[in-house]
Amino acid sequence: MSKDEYLITDAPLKALTVFAMPMILGSFFQQIYNMADSIIVGQFVGSSALAAVGACAALTNVFICVALGAGVGAGVLVSRYFGAREYGKMKTIVSTSLISFLLLSIILGVFGFCFSHAMMSGLQTPADILKEAVLYLRVYFVGFPFLFMYNILSTMFTSIGESKIPLGLLIFSSILNIVLDLWMVAGLGLGVFGAALATLIAQGISAVFSLLIFFYRMRRYKSSFVWFDGQELRSMLQIAVPSVLQQSTVSIGMMIVQAVVNPFGTQALAGYAATMRVENVFSLIFVSIGNAVSPYVSQNLGANKTERIKKGYRAALVLDVCFAVLAFLVIETLHTQISSLFLGKDGTALAYQVSGDYMRWIGFFFVFMGIKMATDGVLRGLGIMRPFLIANMVNLAIRLSVALICAPRFGIAFVWLAVPAGWLANFLVSYAALRKSWPTEKSGVISVNSSLPKR
Repeated sequence: MSKDEYLITDAPLKALTVFAMPMILGSFFQQIYNMADSIIVGQFVGSSALAAVGACAALTNVFICVALGAGVGAGVLVSRYFGAREYGKMKTIVSTSLISFLLLSIILGVFGFCFSHAMMSGLQTPADILKEAVLYLRVYFVGFPFLFMYNILSTMFTSIGESKIPLGLLIFSSILNIVLDLWMVAGLGLGVFGAALATLIAQGISAVFSLLIFFYRMRRYKSSFVWFDGQELRSMLQIAVPSVLQQSTVSIGMMIVQAVVNPFGTQALAGYAATMRVENVFSLIFVSIGNAVSPYVSQNLGANKTERIKKGYRAALVLDVCFAVLAFLVIETLHTQISSLFLGKDGTALAYQVSGDYMRWIGFFFVFMGIKMATDGVLRGLGIMRPFLIANMVNLAIRLSVALICAPRFGIAFVWLAVPAGWLANFLVSYAALRKSWPTEKSGVISVNSSLPKR
């Protein structure tokens, strides 16, 4: 057995821990990468500039989630073919997805650049920060193809059981982004434009390095392949499209929630934006565990080791509970200090109150997010996308309905009060589907081809 195949040979808890920890650390650095703009802008420019950057977050997340969802479709098939040692088909999927999604990213980048002002205006962005928010967004979209391709390549690396290379690249790009942020924002005084430009440069360099390293890694698997295969693209899209719909729709929902927050004013928005960044830090820990589960499940399914899938799911739940306790302790003891990182000295009492109330509330309930992400990860790995999509839509519906109906009438707190209920409902729907879908050799799931989408 190759050392690359530890996800189908080592003990499930050990394999998932070894695989997930670099992804968790990578998520941490990804958020440092994302938060650098907010912290440095908040400290050196002011809370209005922080609000301008924060106002773009919900919208940029929509486009990021398109990239992540697209990567899921390719990643599931790459993992499955890798587990079955069908390296020619694996490399065909890689090539087909990179070509297809590069074209898509260019189209989305042009669209986003041209309609930045219209989108931010539609979100009821406060007038005093609209100009800076649009500027930040346009620079972001110039670099969108780099961000898109980096996320696709990260999924490819993890699909073959390699999570350390994406971690190294993230650490490099995070440090580079912080250095450039400090130089352009604090040193050159470029403000929001400097923060956006620093991110673009760091993303571009990281994407190029990722592509070169991945191509070098593929040379290890000697097998003929074709550069583009329409049938493989259709198979990939059968998994990718539901995932894109789920992830982008949820982000659109969060964008609508952003529009609910905006009328409460710049300071409330600054406090909300600060805690959204913190929530993303901890959320991506659980997202990373769920993302680690998917290739684990896919590789074991491809290798016809279906008995290991349940064991891996239980191992993921253990990791989720441990990190949920850690998140609670950190937030409960350090929430004020964390808020001050973003809001700085000129943050008002309202900004600190919004940030603190939101942060302490969600700290109690991260375990719900963890078990939801692990369950969704198993469904993705099995290629069971419809229940996965429905469960996440239920989650979104709960969060949106409470925010839209209650927040304008009873206060901004209702934006976040329904978050844990949405996570729990998502888990219950996903788990009900999973209980009916556990693969066994007796059920006929005995080869990689039997579990792939039908063409």
